Amino acid sequence: MAGTSKKFAIGIDLGTTYSCVAVWRNDQLEIIVNDQGNRITPSYVAFTDSQRMIGDSAFNKAACNPTNTIYDAKRLIGRKYSHAIVKSDMKLWPFKVISGNDDKPMIVVNYNNEEKQFAAEEISAMILAKMREIAETYLGSTVKDAVITVPAYFNNSQRESTKDAGTIAGLNVMQIINEPTAAAIAYGLYMKPFNQGRRHVFIFDLGGGTLDVSLLTFEKDDIKVKAIAGDTHLGGEDFDNSMVNYFVKEIMRKYKIDISEDPKALRRLKSACEKAKRILSSNIQADIVLDNLNQNIDFSSSITRARFEELNKNYFNKCMEIVEKCLTDSGMDKSSIQDVVLVGGSTRIVKVQQLLSDFFEGKVLCKSINADEAVAHGAAVHASILSGEFSEKVQDLLFREVIPLSLGLEVHGGIMKIIIPRNTIIPTSMEHMFTTHLKDQENILIDVYEGEMPTTKDNNLLGRFVLEIPPAPAGVPQIKINFKINDDGILHIIGSERYLGVNKTVKIISDKGRLSSKDIERMIKEAEEYKDKEKRYRKNVEAKDAVETYAYKMRNAINNKEIRSKLSNEDKKVINDAIASVLTWIDSNNAAEKYEYEYYASILSSVFDPIMVKMIKHDVIDVKQARHDQGKGCKGVNSIHLQHQEYLQNMCSCATHQPSCATRRQLSHAWEATARRAVINYMSLRDAPDEAARRATSRSKLKLHQATLRDAPILLA
Repeated sequence: MAGTSKKFAIGIDLGTTYSCVAVWRNDQLEIIVNDQGNRITPSYVAFTDSQRMIGDSAFNKAACNPTNTIYDAKRLIGRKYSHAIVKSDMKLWPFKVISGNDDKPMIVVNYNNEEKQFAAEEISAMILAKMREIAETYLGSTVKDAVITVPAYFNNSQRESTKDAGTIAGLNVMQIINEPTAAAIAYGLYMKPFNQGRRHVFIFDLGGGTLDVSLLTFEKDDIKVKAIAGDTHLGGEDFDNSMVNYFVKEIMRKYKIDISEDPKALRRLKSACEKAKRILSSNIQADIVLDNLNQNIDFSSSITRARFEELNKNYFNKCMEIVEKCLTDSGMDKSSIQDVVLVGGSTRIVKVQQLLSDFFEGKVLCKSINADEAVAHGAAVHASILSGEFSEKVQDLLFREVIPLSLGLEVHGGIMKIIIPRNTIIPTSMEHMFTTHLKDQENILIDVYEGEMPTTKDNNLLGRFVLEIPPAPAGVPQIKINFKINDDGILHIIGSERYLGVNKTVKIISDKGRLSSKDIERMIKEAEEYKDKEKRYRKNVEAKDAVETYAYKMRNAINNKEIRSKLSNEDKKVINDAIASVLTWIDSNNAAEKYEYEYYASILSSVFDPIMVKMIKHDVIDVKQARHDQGKGCKGVNSIHLQHQEYLQNMCSCATHQPSCATRRQLSHAWEATARRAVINYMSLRDAPDEAARRATSRSKLKLHQATLRDAPILLA
């Protein structure tokens, strides 16, 4: 990419419903706006017969193309198709999800008239690639390094899958950090809590799809996470779905129509419910009006804030249960919390704020940081630190994360043996020693789990591996299992056995539910292919726009009274026929290639140019009028035709000035093109409603007289 060679590291908040990208440069934080001028981008991907759309354009397609518009990919990533949450969500999604290899959920769409299947990692990678593209356009530089945020309660598989998505998007994922921790970094940057001694801060992050809460301590140069809690399936989407279900029942009751099987109607209703939810944050009632929703029914209704709160009462109460759990894990009392910081768009809900304030005994909630952008802020700051960007403002913002769930092994009887308890600071390394129960046992099956339940059947299996050991009596082998968690919160396991000097070690990176390296390589290749297809599509669209613009300019030119009077009926008919023919072809060939549009543009040019040049060469502009308009004499000749010849005489360097001279022919074409455009510019200025533009027509006349190569840039401007 052209532009500065300076390397930038960006921070990306990969959200369930919206994503945001930021960068730290010139000693300040910048939120990067997308191609629509928006600071947040919908986490939507849409597929059509001819193209793939990401962000705002995909979001706008959701109502008319629901089965091929994908969202909520974050709720699928790192999960199994058979998971109860996936099954529940599938009932509400208009797009199709099937079971792939290893029970991996695969999203099915129709793209370029073919059925395609995408993993959640691929959809997330498309969104990450879009955020990267937004950053590169803004910074004028290629971007590779990024810090990506995830919910604090994302498990090992979900974190690894998110990192895989970054790799597919062509990013070097410097680190995965928790969303509430990123928000805490933003809080630390702007609120300067380090200057106030030890300060305990509670981060409440309720977004579109997840809830994360975190209790942190700010002291001197350190941000320490004391405890975290959350739910990876609790957020604004759930509140919207409650409203959708309510109105589906109302429609059934009023009109005896079930719209639950109509994807377009459901999508329109969901969009209306999302809008109503936002309105209810500032008003006590919101209206739902949807024309021709289903079977020519115009649906109109309203919902009060009280009804909305009642519909989502269980969700709101669950939020408070998670807050209480976090405080309990931290061992701190709510009275010791100095600040409660709101992060995430769903914290604008009045009932959520009320419950939170009541829980903390009437404490005024901190709304001083942008709820939609705080996570991206923190990610960008951390990215700048990791990249070596030095700044006095951020050098002290160092933090220590904790793990969200306990990690352990299955021991005899299906009991969960915890090796690393939840809320342990990372990175960390802990080990466990055990022995065999059978004589001459050669293979040890080791199952690794995460969760808080006493039995493994109620926890999440991360992975399993077999450790080979030499035969020995029961109870003799000394088997050591070492758990290591890196800065990303991703688990690595090393198993070893020491007996009679034998030391066998195996390093396991949990791949349960993950893409294989072969799959990732294939997806990276496909991502590049999609990018090339989109470039080609954009060029086709630009070529189509160029020929249409040219055709309409031709039509406007010959419809101009002054030019029209100087054209014969035959010339006007030839031009109009050519325009009509080309526009008809365009209407019938929307998916044509660039070279085809250029061919039809050349047809228009071959018809229009000779006629316009003929008119220009025989048009004599009144020099006296131009002198009067300009207020000074005109040094040019009074005939465009004569000026054309004089221009060639002056500019051509050959001695003979013969018509066969190649240089002379090139100069002639250049002059004619300049003069033709000058006529069109002049006519558009003459008819302009703006007084200043009309006064400029006299200057345009004069410039038309003085159409030399020197004046070409002025005329073209």
